[in-house]
Amino acid sequence: MKIGILSRNAKLYSTRRLVEAAKERGHEPQVVDVLKCFMNITANRPTVHSKVRGEVTQLTFDAVIPRIGASITAYGTAVLRQFEVGGVYSVNESIAITRSRDKLRAHQLLARKGVGMPITSYAHSIDATDEIIQSVGGAPLIVKIIESTHGNGVVLAETNKAAESLINAFRSLNADFLVQEFIKESGGSDVRCFVVGDKVIAAMQRSAKEGEFRSNLHRGGSAEVTKLKPEERALAVRAAKVMGLDVAGVDLLRSAHGPLVIEVNSSPGLEGIEKATGKDVAGAIIRYIEKDSLKGPNKPKGKG
Repeated sequence: MKIGILSRNAKLYSTRRLVEAAKERGHEPQVVDVLKCFMNITANRPTVHSKVRGEVTQLTFDAVIPRIGASITAYGTAVLRQFEVGGVYSVNESIAITRSRDKLRAHQLLARKGVGMPITSYAHSIDATDEIIQSVGGAPLIVKIIESTHGNGVVLAETNKAAESLINAFRSLNADFLVQEFIKESGGSDVRCFVVGDKVIAAMQRSAKEGEFRSNLHRGGSAEVTKLKPEERALAVRAAKVMGLDVAGVDLLRSAHGPLVIEVNSSPGLEGIEKATGKDVAGAIIRYIEKDSLKGPNKPKGKG
């Protein structure tokens, strides 16, 4: 198969591992920077072209793996959608990626399907500040910018007064944000479940460094392999399916009343999970594409 890996940087660990895994399985991988692509949008012959060092090439693939960063979601998914229009298989569809990137929309879809999450509130009116704080049980609480990644734009407010000041500050900047219940018993740890198809193929527990509540590895957190309970596996797979994602990083908190989903990531990194668990996650993705792409062009998954 000719497999396009949509990534801005061929040197990134995740991109390199996908290239290696594809070659090991006898495929022809090609890394494509979506920002260097342009599209010919016609009814009869929709195409995608790439211009690198002045040379224009029409891109033809049997399958694509989107590794689209949050900062280029709009254009990246537009390019991916053009491949889909042309009948190219994508392991994660454009609509599923945009669905999961919008944190408010994602929370609403998960809530509609009864997926357990920390209590979450959202409002626009500044008059509702007190009501938002009380709706999640008061401080301590988490304030999270809608488009945050790697723990950026995620802040812990330890008192109601601090929460009020933080919420009003974000509002003054016209930033869209969520206010969320703080799960104290998780102890600054979460669980990243790597879902491929209908299985969790690897899982790690991420722990925050001292003095930090965010467990992201990008913020100095540590990771170790963890054994999942059956209900944690089932919840992770269900959350990915609600988003319509076949490859996803589902982040869970272990609370006193069971596992809770805090995020579903459509472009999960491979480095942390492979090094923590020793599992060939990249290879699992390629093997899944080999089987799933035989079913034909993508059909929309999930709803909303």
